[in-house]
Amino acid sequence: MTTEKTQRKEFIETVSVLQWVLSFLFLGVACIILMVYLMFTSLWPLSTLYFIWMVMDWRTPERGGRRTIFVRNWTVWNHFRDFFPVKLVKTTELNPNKNYILGYHPHGIMSAGAFISFGTDSCGFAQVFPGVRPTLAVLAGLFMIPVFREYLMSGLCPVSKTSLAHLLSKNGKGNAVVIVIGGAAESLASSPGVNTVVVKQRKGFVRMALEFGADLVPVYSFGENELFQQVIFPDGSLGRRLQDLFKKIMGFAPCLFPASSTSVGSPISVPKLVTPTEEEVDHYHRLYMEALSKLFHEYKASYGLPENHKLWII
Repeated sequence: MTTEKTQRKEFIETVSVLQWVLSFLFLGVACIILMVYLMFTSLWPLSTLYFIWMVMDWRTPERGGRRTIFVRNWTVWNHFRDFFPVKLVKTTELNPNKNYILGYHPHGIMSAGAFISFGTDSCGFAQVFPGVRPTLAVLAGLFMIPVFREYLMSGLCPVSKTSLAHLLSKNGKGNAVVIVIGGAAESLASSPGVNTVVVKQRKGFVRMALEFGADLVPVYSFGENELFQQVIFPDGSLGRRLQDLFKKIMGFAPCLFPASSTSVGSPISVPKLVTPTEEEVDHYHRLYMEALSKLFHEYKASYGLPENHKLWII
C-alpha cells in the first residue's frame, strides 16, 4: 500500500534533488571563485591559511579521506531517495571478511543511483549488507578543488590506483569500492529505453581486483537512464566532437537533457595475484561481463522491461 505524498513532502523532495544537481554542476566552481576572491580582500589570511593546509593535507583523499557518518546520514538524502524513489536490491550476501570492487552500471547522466545508494546511507546499505562499508569512487580531479574536497571526503574517494589500493589493502576487511566503470564515455549513450554499458575495453578494475584479491560484484541500476532525456549527437557530428573535446579536458561529458532500483549481483570470487597475466585479466573480465549480463536479464522484467530487451555491452 502506497501513501500519497503531501504537497510539503513533494516540495522538500524536489528541493533536495535541486540542491544536489546544483552542487554537482556549480559548487566546485563556486568554491574556487570564493577562495580566489578572498585573496583580494581583507580576509586574504583565511585563503592563505587554507591553501597551506590544503598542501599539507594533499594526500588525505587517497588515504581514505575523512569519512563522516553525520554527512552520509543527512535527512536531505532521504528526501532525495524518495523523490525517484531509489531502492537498493540485495540478490545475495556479501561476506564482511572480504573486500570487494563493485562495478556500477550504467553511468547515466549524473549517476544519481550510485550516489544515493553508496555515497550516502539513505538506502540502508549497512543494514542490507552488515559489516561491509561502501565507498563511491569519483573523479580524482574533484579532490583538487579547495573546500569542495572537504565535502567530498565525507564519503567519497578518488578513482585513482593509489586511493583504491589503500582501501583494498590498508583498511582492513569489509570494504566495497564502487566504481562507475563506463565513465564519461557511457554517459553519452544514456537515454530512456536504451541500456548500453561501456565495459569491453575497461579492464583496469579487474587487474586491481586480482592484485588485491578483491571479489568483483556487478551492480545494475534499473531506471538510471530513464531519469533524464538528453540530446544524443551522432558520431562525427559537431555536437559530439565538442562533447568529446570537453570530456578529454575536464574528465566528464556535458549532456543536454530536459524509479531507480540498484541491484547488487553475486560476487565473483577472485584470487590474489600480485602480477596477473593478460590471460588471467581477460578471464575474470569475461566472467564479470557474463555476470553483469545475467544480472540484467534476470531482473529486467521486474522493473518493467520487456523480456526481449537487450543489454548492449560495448
